[in-house]
Amino acid sequence: MADEKKSVKTEPYGCGLDVGTMNLVCARRTSEGVTHTRMRDVFLDLPTSAKKMLRLSKTSFVERDDDVLILGDAALQTANVFGKEARRPLSAGLISAGEMEAMEVLGLMIKQILGEPRAAGEHCYFSVPAAPVDRPDRDVVYHKGIFERIVTECGYTGTPSNEAMAIIYSECANDGFSGVALSFGSGMTNVALAINTIEGLSFSVARGGDWIDSGSANSVGSTNARICAIKEKGVDLLKPDSREQEAISFYYKELIRYALDQIALRFEQIRGQFELQQAIPLVVSGGTSKAGSFLDLFRQEFERRKKKFPIEVSEIRQASDPLNAVANGMLTQAMLEHED
Repeated sequence: MADEKKSVKTEPYGCGLDVGTMNLVCARRTSEGVTHTRMRDVFLDLPTSAKKMLRLSKTSFVERDDDVLILGDAALQTANVFGKEARRPLSAGLISAGEMEAMEVLGLMIKQILGEPRAAGEHCYFSVPAAPVDRPDRDVVYHKGIFERIVTECGYTGTPSNEAMAIIYSECANDGFSGVALSFGSGMTNVALAINTIEGLSFSVARGGDWIDSGSANSVGSTNARICAIKEKGVDLLKPDSREQEAISFYYKELIRYALDQIALRFEQIRGQFELQQAIPLVVSGGTSKAGSFLDLFRQEFERRKKKFPIEVSEIRQASDPLNAVANGMLTQAMLEHED
């Protein structure tokens, strides 16, 4: 009995879920520290006749009445075998309006990576983007509601929370939970400014890794898939060595400029409502920020705007774990719900 009680104490309740266009990530704290479960946010549907081959190759799948579904990384690998395109349930950071099966697939994915709650109604904080300022026709209300329902149906108490604010929780504890956080994702770039955990500004722009892929591909006569593959293989943004890499570098630079300009513009609009007493850190995160020399390129672009930038920045740094920072921040908030 003593061992059981000890186990409960070392594995506190609560989990964090990062709902990304490219990846779904769940964070939990265990006796061994914070653990992460990741699933690529893609799926593939195949006829039921493919079941024998999938079983032979030990590829996991979900059976339905008329077909089978393969989820995650296995979907990408299998798509190449069958000469098909894997499908994505999210587009530009939100549920894809063109994917009629998106909600069902997301429900299956989230159930897999969350697992069963360790207690009835265990808290799960999940990420939602801020409304994109450059796409007023796209709001997050429906997106947020769908994920709240999915997480609740998995047996959890689901709570939506701002994606970029999660980076403040995970990366700015030593700064009094104050800073500017930029989450460079596939579908969007999310921004939040906070002082002592109090959110003063949050928004998103409808540009991210997918925007880079599309623009680069159109510029050099390539495809989005090829540009994405080049990025994932590794690109040094300050030393591109091909036409495709040079295009990628140009679009990265434009994305950084655009994000910084939008921060300056939005902060000017609330300057009278939100006073900064001291310099605060600027933290970049997200899968798109993993490109080689991203931080150096970001600092270069910031220096060009530093004199006119309305926020005094103490330092610019990258999140300690860019792929998991949002999930970790969600976990911190969820665990607080279970404290006495």
